[in-house]
Amino acid sequence: MVSAATIILNEANEILLIKGPRRGWEFPGGQVEEGESLSDAAIREAKEESGADIEIEKYCGIFQNVKGSISNHLFLAKYVGGELTTSSESLEVSFFPIEKALSLVTWKNFRQRMEYCLDEKQQPFYVAFNQ
Repeated sequence: MVSAATIILNEANEILLIKGPRRGWEFPGGQVEEGESLSDAAIREAKEESGADIEIEKYCGIFQNVKGSISNHLFLAKYVGGELTTSSESLEVSFFPIEKALSLVTWKNFRQRMEYCLDEKQQPFYVAFNQ
């Protein structure tokens, strides 16, 4: 499976997080659909899960779950509008200061993904793991 996710920053340099029903706080993302580009999937998932309109600024890298056959492609984007709203995939949606956002994201290696996307010295990255 190929997925795309996005670290979204607003003008105050805060990160958009959604609170999912299974994994808690995380950044928007999901499966790339057939015939869809990685960046289009990232934009669509952000809109579906949070209501945010975004503009992709940068491709950051890949986290590959070898055992699960999942490649998660990560982008950095800026929030350009849209009304923040919840969906079937998000119980809450909000912007947080970077340090607060990092402390809220506790699911597996998702915090590391955020840190890598926020640190230009880590990019581009390719991280393979077995989970």
